[in-house]
Amino acid sequence: MPSKIKKRCAWPTTDNLLIKYHDKEWGLPVHNDRKLFEFLILEGFQAGLSWLTVLRKRKNFRKAFDNFDFNKVAKYDKRKINSLLKDEGIIRNKLKIESAVSNAKAFIQVRKEFGTFDKYIWGFTKGEPINNKLKSLKELPARTELSDSISKDLKIRGFSFVGSTIIYAHMQATGMVNDHISGCFRYKELTLTDNQGSSSPPKSGQARVKPAPMSIGVQENNSIIIP
Repeated sequence: MPSKIKKRCAWPTTDNLLIKYHDKEWGLPVHNDRKLFEFLILEGFQAGLSWLTVLRKRKNFRKAFDNFDFNKVAKYDKRKINSLLKDEGIIRNKLKIESAVSNAKAFIQVRKEFGTFDKYIWGFTKGEPINNKLKSLKELPARTELSDSISKDLKIRGFSFVGSTIIYAHMQATGMVNDHISGCFRYKELTLTDNQGSSSPPKSGQARVKPAPMSIGVQENNSIIIP
């Protein structure tokens, strides 16, 4: 008998790299600080570009940025920054590269205050994923009141390239919110995992500020914009 075709969100389209990312990573709760830093930096580099562009360069980014070791990135000097600007394997934007360095320094300060960045960022959802029961891409927000609050706090702490839309993308990517369409097989898997891993039921829904049809997967020009 032919295998049953899995129903998934529409935004990965038919791109194998996006499909793998959707099926294995997107929306899976992340609590490792280095991984959280990686997503935060990559989402900053993605600003104004497609996530697919970043995803295709992720291996190069990891090599160029010492596997996103924030302690090492925080020590990058002008010589290292100039070297990165010559690296054709990454997105060579001086402001974004300098932001990665300053964000690493701010990231370390947050860890000094809270113990881990994980404890800080997940504190905004009280340590639990928010399961949004979305029926279609049209219901996806570009940002929410919660992402607005996190963005504001991060900026106060010295972070840059952390606008509300970027932060909401970070929340989606790291599983702080489960924005898989309710009919997607991953939504069911992640919701089940949440229920098994927590003594209390997962949160459902959040205040939305700006509904943005197709915000998670494709813009009107079909470019993937959200990790």
